[in-house]
Amino acid sequence: MSRRNLVAVLVALALLVGAGAVVGFTTGTVGRVLGDEAPRAATAGSRTRSPAAPSASSRTTSPVVPPVLPSPGYYLALGDSLAAGFQNGVDHRTEGYVGAVRKAVDKRHQGPTELVNLACSGETTTTMLDGGGCTYDRGTQLAEAEKFLHDHAGQVQLVTLDIGGNDVARCGFGGLKPSCTTPALATLSGNLPQITSRLRKAAPGVQVVVLNYYDPFLVLDLLGSSGLGQTSVTELAKVNGVIAKSARTSSAQVADVASAFQTTVRTPMTVTDIGKVPTNLARILQWTWMAPPRFDFHANDTGYAVMARAVVAQLR
Repeated sequence: MSRRNLVAVLVALALLVGAGAVVGFTTGTVGRVLGDEAPRAATAGSRTRSPAAPSASSRTTSPVVPPVLPSPGYYLALGDSLAAGFQNGVDHRTEGYVGAVRKAVDKRHQGPTELVNLACSGETTTTMLDGGGCTYDRGTQLAEAEKFLHDHAGQVQLVTLDIGGNDVARCGFGGLKPSCTTPALATLSGNLPQITSRLRKAAPGVQVVVLNYYDPFLVLDLLGSSGLGQTSVTELAKVNGVIAKSARTSSAQVADVASAFQTTVRTPMTVTDIGKVPTNLARILQWTWMAPPRFDFHANDTGYAVMARAVVAQLR
């Protein structure tokens, strides 16, 4: 590919990612999204037969006491378009990785779990703190999450968070130049610890799992011999380093999506219709929509399943 053609492709891709940053935004208030199984009113062990009608003499001395119904458990999903299950231009809020995680939480707690998905496609750490992405009653996704955690203290079983990818994604298709990545990483480093610490303060005893990211920009190596794709692995490590540090300081676990996608593995393997490529690039081509001509960095069904397993591995 000539240098002129490569530049043209990169410009087109930059426009693509710019459009993708807003295409998944919601236009109304983001509220609760139930999982695919409605919470049961009571467990089998708490069901009782309807009591017989009391006699005249017992009506004033033996009132019928209704059974106490258990409160549902909640799984609170936060983040960007990956938490929203974005695929093919549409958010799928009960699917993606959060749908599979909810089922795992159900199994671990042996009871129904209600999924509350507040994620916002296109969200950055800045919009999560200050607003400007989706519309929430409390103004921002983080404030909405804090309110929910306070209102349901003792009922939330898990919080997951993926945020920060959009802070640096705009640098990816431009070649990951330090003039772009350095200030983006500085913003991420300043904002993410605020987000994780506020979540921990709002939910001191709740498990919080923060996801790191796979590297969609490995696909740049298909556009020529520039080596930009493999260079992006180094930049992604910096992003994931910020995520890991923020998680540690807030006593949260990290779901290692990067390792699940074999981001640092370069052993050659064959991809249908593409040929032999490094394993890390192959996983992006197989598990996301980044293969030409789509160039969409969101996960496909297989990729979301891989992400879910990384989260489930951290459940306690």
